[in-house]
Amino acid sequence: MSESTGPSGLRGTATAVVHESYAFACMRCGHGWEQSYEIEHHTDAGGAAFVLYVADGRVVPSPLSRPGCQNCEGRVVRIMRAGQVSSARGATGRQPRRVPPAGPPAPAPAGLPHRRHLAGLLHPFQRRSG
Repeated sequence: MSESTGPSGLRGTATAVVHESYAFACMRCGHGWEQSYEIEHHTDAGGAAFVLYVADGRVVPSPLSRPGCQNCEGRVVRIMRAGQVSSARGATGRQPRRVPPAGPPAPAPAGLPHRRHLAGLLHPFQRRSG
């Protein structure tokens, strides 16, 4: 998952660069993706250490802080080791599904059975008093 190297010249002042790759899966829409990062270790003028995350040549926020889904912008994203998304796609051949529009569910077309409400489904499990 990670590989450490010496200074690479990225942004010019990195004392070390670590390469990390992660897989992400959105719990809202099911979209999955993978991303590799170069994590540059730096020291500021006061001697404090800090890191910069670089993806595709751009400095980006830490993927571990609060990742967002690239498909639906959902904020409940699972982070996994690299390779999880590509191996799951290869096994199922499934494409990510689209997020349904927000709002109340559409009424059932005429002639179809009506959906039961949760209270009706739980009725047999309710205790009887008396």
